[in-house]
This record gives sequence, structure tokens and C-alpha cells, in this order.
Amino acid sequence: MALSSQHGGNIIQAAAAIGVDANSLTDFSANINPLGMPDSLKRAITENLALAERYPDVEYRALHQALAHHHKIPAEWVLAGNGETELIFNLAQQLSPRTALLLTPGFAEYRRALTRVGCEIVGFQLSEEQGWQPDESLLSALTPDLDCLFLCTPNNPTGLLLDNVLLLAIAQRCRENSIALIVDEAFLDFLPDEPGLIPRLSNFPQLYVLRSLTKFFAIAGLRLGYLVSADTATVGRIRALREPWTINAFAALAGEVILNDRDYIEASYRWLSAEQPRLYNGLSELQGITVWPPRANYIFLRCDIDGLELQRVLLEKNILIRHCANYPGLDARYYRVAIKSQMDNDKLLNALRRVLSDKAGAGE
Repeated sequence: MALSSQHGGNIIQAAAAIGVDANSLTDFSANINPLGMPDSLKRAITENLALAERYPDVEYRALHQALAHHHKIPAEWVLAGNGETELIFNLAQQLSPRTALLLTPGFAEYRRALTRVGCEIVGFQLSEEQGWQPDESLLSALTPDLDCLFLCTPNNPTGLLLDNVLLLAIAQRCRENSIALIVDEAFLDFLPDEPGLIPRLSNFPQLYVLRSLTKFFAIAGLRLGYLVSADTATVGRIRALREPWTINAFAALAGEVILNDRDYIEASYRWLSAEQPRLYNGLSELQGITVWPPRANYIFLRCDIDGLELQRVLLEKNILIRHCANYPGLDARYYRVAIKSQMDNDKLLNALRRVLSDKAGAGE
């Protein structure tokens, strides 16, 4: 029984499936910072509740200035959205590519956005034998008949980071062949030493970088992401043509506040530097699963015990993990788990030990 949701975090559906209250589930299916919403933002919202009584600035000038200042780029390069997903669809609609290359497995919304505009999708299959990472053969696949390439780094669901040398070679090949390169860096904030491609934007006129504030700052219910590109013509057209007021006042306020909260940011780095290796090592010691070393705040794994539906048996223990069977290129053996607090991570490890030892003891 794999849950039908296209995304993690659907605890209401999961709870209904087993007849329990959603609050009783420990959710490892959504990759959200377990430190929770920053206190600085809680205070800012509480002190500015009157924002709900009037329309936000339709241009979101303060928000765009804050994002531009954070990245040291012109404000006209930046466009915020109601989560990153809105901008994926905006960008696909504006670019209207005829043929696009997608790496599989990968985030489902790229495919949905491209399908909506009638784009033909060419797949580039990542393989377990190569550690789920692309190599130089991807460069050969970037031919002039392509209009668009979506990349996610760290990739979702594998949690692996693309090699920087290869990434720059891909950007160069896309520039040579006039291929729009859309790089999703939704989880890059969890890697403090990785600047990503935003510092390189001026060198690549058809490069579009997507960022999310939802995951790192634990504001999934507020929804806030942004697009950054030196292609101000395309960014400007999206700005002019999209629906007004897609970002609510408190999400806009969040973008003005949280990027300056150094205490929260440093605390998040300390949490992940401790819990990422601890959970990975704990999972690696278990018999019956294969685990790939993570770079972000989630871990990709394969269940090697025939017939064992990990999501189902863990849900019976009030733990929800992300089944990856609905990712193109993966089957029912693959799962993704978020890295959470020490207590929650121990809960997951203990549950997995019981489940896997029970199966081993039964000779399965």
C-alpha cells in the first residue's frame, strides 16, 4: 500500500489510511527543518497581524529588495512566488519549450509543468550503478534540438549534489546550444559551503535558478520561493503576466525577516552536522536496506527484503516515510526519509530495527 500522494507531507491522507489522528504521526516524508519556524518570524507575524487587513504590495518591493540584497544581485533579477512550485509553472509557461530533457528520478512538478505547455519530454535515466549521479554522457545528450533542461541539485529524491565541474560544463553546453537551463536549488541552503549557480548568473543568459525558503526555515504552510536570472526580459514578462497577490502578506514578511536570522541559521547547521551523519550511520548498520550518503536534509534508501512494504509497516508504528515508487525510474523498493530531531531519528531507527529483525527472524 503506497500512498497515492505525489508529494511528502500528506499526513492527513496517511492518518486516514490507518484510522488515527494526524497529530499522532511522526512525519519523515516532508523534508522540513525540525527546528521549526524561526522565533524571529513568529514575533514579526504577531507584531504585524494587521497586515492581514490590507492587500500586500502587488510588486512585493521590500521582499524582492531583501532577496536581492541577500544574494548581492540586482532586484530585477529576482521574482518571488507562492512557493517554488508556482515559479516552475510560470517559467515553463513563459519559455514554452518544444522539447525538454529531464533526469529521472526527479521532482514530479517539472514534468507536470512541461506537459501543461505541450512540451515533448526526453528522459535521461540515472542509474544505481553510477550512484544515481549523471556523468559526462549528459553533455552528449545536450543537443541543439533541445530547448530546455531541468536539473535539481541536491537532487530530489536521492539527496545527492551534482559535481560542480560537471555542472559548469552543463551550463556551458546549454549556452552553446541555446538550451534554457533551469537549476532547482531548493535544498542548497542546507549546505553552507555551496554557493550554487547564482554567483554565475551573469555568465549564462539562459540560466534560471530556483530557490525555496519553505524547507530550511520550516514555513511549509506559508509557501515562499523565488526565481533568480540575469534574463530580465523573461523575469519581467512573468512578473507582468502572472496573477496578482499570489504571495500572502505573512509569507512576504517572512522573506524580509528570516534571511537575517543568523542564530537560527547557525543552529540549523549545527543540528544537521550532528544528525545527518548519525542517522546515515545508523541506517547503514541495518541489515536489509541499502542507503546512499546524503548531502541535504534527507536520505535515500532501498529496501532489499522482498515483499516488505516499509512505508506500510512503519505507518502502523505511526511513522510516515516517503515512498518513491511514483518517481519515474524508481520502483517500489525505494524510499526517502527526512532527517529530523535526535529523538525522532532514534524513533525511526528503533522502529526499523524491529521491522527488519522481525523479517530476518521469519526467514524473509
